[in-house]
Amino acid sequence: MDIQIGRGKTARRAYGIDEIALVPGPRTLDPVLADTRWTVGGIEREIPIIASAMDGVVDVKMAVLLSQMGALGVINLEGVQTRYEDPNPVLDRIAAVGKEEFVPLMQELYTEPVKPELIERRIQEVKSQGGIAAVSATPVAATKYGETVAKAGADLFFVQATVVSTAHLSPESITPLDLAHFCREMPIPVALGNCVTYDVTLNLMKAGAAAVLVGIGPGAACTSRGVLGVGVPQATAIADCAAARDDYYQETGNYVPVIADGGLVTGGDICKCIACGADGVMIGSPFARAKEAPGRGYHWGMATPSPVLPRGTRIRVGSTGTLEQILRGPAQLDDGTHNLLGALKTSMGTLGAKNLKEMQQVEVIIAPSLLTEGKVYQKAQQLGMGK
Repeated sequence: MDIQIGRGKTARRAYGIDEIALVPGPRTLDPVLADTRWTVGGIEREIPIIASAMDGVVDVKMAVLLSQMGALGVINLEGVQTRYEDPNPVLDRIAAVGKEEFVPLMQELYTEPVKPELIERRIQEVKSQGGIAAVSATPVAATKYGETVAKAGADLFFVQATVVSTAHLSPESITPLDLAHFCREMPIPVALGNCVTYDVTLNLMKAGAAAVLVGIGPGAACTSRGVLGVGVPQATAIADCAAARDDYYQETGNYVPVIADGGLVTGGDICKCIACGADGVMIGSPFARAKEAPGRGYHWGMATPSPVLPRGTRIRVGSTGTLEQILRGPAQLDDGTHNLLGALKTSMGTLGAKNLKEMQQVEVIIAPSLLTEGKVYQKAQQLGMGK
């Protein structure tokens, strides 16, 4: 139901992940029986979790480790990994700089041009170690480096921007990326994003997307919502985009997975996204906390280095455990940020969902007090859910 903002302006109520809860049904099952497998771009993975293409999250080492553990990591083709032969001194500077000097430093470091030979090398380094080579670029960079990515043998290409649509208007001097043509010509699957609406999701799927990423501005290090005032809370955005996926499947027989991207910190967040209709999730800050992550305990957004309008910041996330502890356990923390796979399987068991399709059908309720009800001691002592 629409809500009247004022004369001549109405609005639809939207919900974030923190405002909903999942309701157990009449059946439960042993978590061992919960099947979390999913397929993206023809590649089957045991864990429906992707590490986002951020410089503090994924490098070659992390991409290989994530592949070995049953998940997936995406390398940012416009980041330090493809601008610098040895990115380690650059990452050291980013971690060491003060708050006031951070954005100017990022703008300086990211003026170094992207080198096509480094794109090829990073992809080949992942492949040579048996990893899945998934890479990401903005639409402009995809036009420039798509051929290089294909030649290097990448497995998946994520074309991502703050907002992506098939109807993009550009100045006469600039030829916008034709997403349908790009998807058709690329010899590897292309995921497109980000979006938050039914109509755009449907259009991206019609353009040939192998997957669609959902989420504008919810990321831990992203400031787009504050700078631009743009975004839709994730629970509503996922549900709307998942509805487009289902309608597209009914119409064509082609199932295109929807990936919730951003704003997810705990295992519970991931479970709620799938219950809202997501097939998988893309997360950044939880993996930035891994001891193996390249960010040295820091995490920053992809739009932070913008020379014109930075829309991201650097946050300190610390290093709380190994990648294996964060992804598969055993958990060393009590706040839901370790053993994300175990959390998903246990939630599915509690809800009686044997697979992700059944998880997408569980009952969801509006519950703004879910994370605070009865948690006065945890909050006062900054334990568990009170951190």
